[in-house]
Amino acid sequence: MSKLNDNTLAYVADYFKALAEPTRLKMLNALQDGEKNVGQLTEVSGCSQANVSKHLSLLAQYGLVKRESRGTSVFYSIADPSVYKLCELVCDQVVNRLIQEADVKKLFMVG
Repeated sequence: MSKLNDNTLAYVADYFKALAEPTRLKMLNALQDGEKNVGQLTEVSGCSQANVSKHLSLLAQYGLVKRESRGTSVFYSIADPSVYKLCELVCDQVVNRLIQEADVKKLFMVG
């Protein structure tokens, strides 16, 4: 990380907070296949429409999704595809760690 001032570091922390919620990650994952409206994202997430809208607003605030109104519908899509590179990096690290933990547990299992 380059030398960032306190305001920038606070923004970066908030950006990561936006990604630190499973429902928002589920919605971002669903948007990999292309744009979706709120109803479709409600189905995917299993949340209420109001809750989905709240999550989408936060994701939009940090430039992760963009919205487009068409008639009475609003469609959301990924605004910054690089977020998937970040998620892939983190997910790969988590999977590797879980594999290591499972291997360690196998070493100490009696049976």
